[in-house]
Amino acid sequence: MSSAVHASVAGGVAWPASPSRAEWERRLLIAAAMAFVGAFLVLPLAFVLASALRNGFAAYVTALADPDALAALRLTLVVVAVAVPCNCVFGIAAAWAITRFDFRGKNALVTLIDLPLSVSPVIAGLVCVLVFGQRGWLGPSLEALDVQVIFAVPGIVLATTFVTVPFVARELIPVMQAQGRDQEEAALLLGASGWQMLRRVTLPGVRHGLVYGVILCTARAMGEFGAVSVVSGHIRGVTDTLPLHVEMLYNEYQFTAAFAVASLLVLAALLVVVVQSLFDRRRRAASPA
Repeated sequence: MSSAVHASVAGGVAWPASPSRAEWERRLLIAAAMAFVGAFLVLPLAFVLASALRNGFAAYVTALADPDALAALRLTLVVVAVAVPCNCVFGIAAAWAITRFDFRGKNALVTLIDLPLSVSPVIAGLVCVLVFGQRGWLGPSLEALDVQVIFAVPGIVLATTFVTVPFVARELIPVMQAQGRDQEEAALLLGASGWQMLRRVTLPGVRHGLVYGVILCTARAMGEFGAVSVVSGHIRGVTDTLPLHVEMLYNEYQFTAAFAVASLLVLAALLVVVVQSLFDRRRRAASPA
């Protein structure tokens, strides 16, 4: 028997031995991790939900049914519906190019993909203003065409797309590297076109990484604040997304309404976590032992 299962016999009754030092260290680390998660993640989220319902369910529904809140929700969904597919296309193309071809500037491309993770979102918003603003590089040309980017929906979409660029590509690159080129080369030898190879060989092999990247990209796009705050102009009911609307309500001391709208983001985050957990479980079950 191992030391963890040794038993001492007293009066004919077997008593389990006390846990070893390694066992106590494991329990202590687990307890510390659970305490940290509870204090810094679970309790704040529970506080948001409790504050949203503090004045009753009727007040909660009234806050969510406010026209400005509904407009912010619609804009958030529109931004997600545009930014996530754009990053999907870019992520697939970038990952395919990086893992399947050798070209000059390959390392630079890999570095630039990670750039939004290291640059402050506020800087990303300022870059959009510098390029597309009224006094920016393309501002006069856009004004001549009567196209408004900054303080309008296009600017919000561009800023959100910028900050969410890495998520799909970064999930696909290691998966494609592990997949290798053998199956794709075999498909080409059998007469498949590039599109057929991508659709029938490459994408089915990386679908788990693609779905995982889309989940992360969606969650990040819904909660983006810094870059969107710079380019939106905070026009109530027009360019306010859900995070911006929460800030505006809180600054106006409408705490119940602010927490009610914030609860939508909390519920969306919890939904993303549940979907991610189910997907991870399915992926582990599908992977070979």
